[in-house]
Amino acid sequence: MKATPLLGWYRALAVATGVALLVFCGFMVAKYGFDAAKDVTTYVAMLHGYLYIGYFVVTFMLGQKLKWPMGRLVLTLAAGCIPFLSFVFERKVAGEAAEKLAAGTGERQPAGV
Repeated sequence: MKATPLLGWYRALAVATGVALLVFCGFMVAKYGFDAAKDVTTYVAMLHGYLYIGYFVVTFMLGQKLKWPMGRLVLTLAAGCIPFLSFVFERKVAGEAAEKLAAGTGERQPAGV
């Protein structure tokens, strides 16, 4: 298995989605707890939504490439919706994927596969 830019995209989108989710949670506290930042909350929610769509697509593609079982794929996809969990999964997935991709660099694949 050769190195893939999917891993780089996954790492960037996992961090961006996690940061956007934390900012969104802060704005939700401001909106409902202090009756402030009502308009901005909508835009931050949309930003997190767009980033999560990208995270979802890239994570799904990476999971298919690394042949994750369905449970692992679903948990990794859900990590973008739970505060702080995307950071934990990003570190875990990046380490495991780098090892798996590095281990496969010496292998030759048959033609046509």
